[in-house]
Amino acid sequence: MVGGVIEAGMRVRYTGTGTTGTIVRFERQEGKEFAELDSTHLLYLTDKLVPAEAGTEKKYQKKEDIKKTIEEEREFISGSAFQESLKNIDQSCEGGG
Repeated sequence: MVGGVIEAGMRVRYTGTGTTGTIVRFERQEGKEFAELDSTHLLYLTDKLVPAEAGTEKKYQKKEDIKKTIEEEREFISGSAFQESLKNIDQSCEGGG
């Protein structure tokens, strides 16, 4: 680990990709030490791990959140304000070239 000792249960960040997670277990392969993170269940070189700071986690949208966003956008597009704004354009592409 860069700058200290790591233990199982410790929250860390992998410097190569920014992936964060809690260390589940350690494994040694071909003379190198790896740690498994709970967030991905993948092994990461322990010498590339640093303590994770609060708020450094990558945020992923849940499938339900994405579906809700798509539904909201569909409602907006079908709404009268959007349809009215389409009437005020001539649908020509004037790229200036």
